[in-house]
Amino acid sequence: MPSESPVAATLRREQLRDFLRTRRARLTPDDVGLIAAGKRRTPGLRREEVAMLAGVGVSWYTWLEQGRDIKVSSEVLDAVGRALRLTEAERAHLYVLAGLNPPRAGAARDTEVSPQLRQVVDAWAPRPAILRDRYWNLLAINEATRAVFGYDDTDHNCIVSFFTNARYRAMHDPWTTIAPAVVAAFRADADQAPDDPEFRRVIDELAAASGEFAELWARHDVGVPGQGVKAVRHPEAGELFFDVTTLVVADRPDRHLELYHPRPGTATEERVAQLLRTPVATSV
Repeated sequence: MPSESPVAATLRREQLRDFLRTRRARLTPDDVGLIAAGKRRTPGLRREEVAMLAGVGVSWYTWLEQGRDIKVSSEVLDAVGRALRLTEAERAHLYVLAGLNPPRAGAARDTEVSPQLRQVVDAWAPRPAILRDRYWNLLAINEATRAVFGYDDTDHNCIVSFFTNARYRAMHDPWTTIAPAVVAAFRADADQAPDDPEFRRVIDELAAASGEFAELWARHDVGVPGQGVKAVRHPEAGELFFDVTTLVVADRPDRHLELYHPRPGTATEERVAQLLRTPVATSV
């Protein structure tokens, strides 16, 4: 974590002390499979019981709960978190209060989409909307996205489709000028988690399918997502221009909601409306 002032460090340790005490107080010996011995003056587990469950020394855990300036490791914090039955959000909070960067969510792909998010994606029609995860995997799209961008049931990842979906690829003119920026933006995201196997899976899959991607990836260019305007040349509707807004889902920061709005001053809105009244072939 970045350096902090002495005052900030003191406040952080005070919060750590309060957090650990309240987490300990909400548990009973029965909750963690211990037999209660003797009369307890205060509710909750004792410090020595938490230390035993976490496999750490009683003195060390006492110092931690007192907010002393001691060195901690992620392994020990995880053990304390398990002993205190912390949720994922509480575990991340414990890391921050202890002065460590919180761990990333597990790399296993989670494709479940809440009914509320799916409703937002569908309700954005007749404008395209995409819900994707941090790996650019497509989690939900609406019918406008299918019609405008040519996605079909074989499309599962934005960058993979950019290189391998012939219909979608042909809409970007000149594609060869745009491709380096797309790869650079994806690398910027992937470099945030260099040991994440899901990023590695996407990279390996695409490199095997596209020599063009493999060549661009080898350049090691790093960029940022492109400007908030997306322009495509649709084979039936002609040139379409969208202002793009990307929102991070509050309770799932690993998920991004991309909302496309027809750019004012263009014929995009009318062309998309006409497109959605006309069946569009999705074969590639």
